[in-house]
Amino acid sequence: MRVLVLAAVFCLCLATVSVFAAEWTGYVSDAHCGAMHMDGTQKSIDCVKTCVKGGQAPVFVTMDKKVLQFADAAKAQDFLGKKVTVMGTLKGDTITLDSVKAAK
Repeated sequence: MRVLVLAAVFCLCLATVSVFAAEWTGYVSDAHCGAMHMDGTQKSIDCVKTCVKGGQAPVFVTMDKKVLQFADAAKAQDFLGKKVTVMGTLKGDTITLDSVKAAK
């Protein structure tokens, strides 16, 4: 019984941690190209904008090339193809954004 209670407490602690906001730096890309556009060049920016205009969803690519979905991609529209720092919460592979700003 004690083990079951400890396991339940541990799971609740893990669930609580995911509620807090975190910060990541990476690039706003598109679902088709993913991590291919992590150089911030004008060519990459133009490609991401073209793909998003063509219907691909914007995505966030972390510096270690993990591709994450946006819960509300409208907040990232001004940063297509650019290096950004985002603040928000991560649940699975989806980021709910609190803020997006250009990264240095």
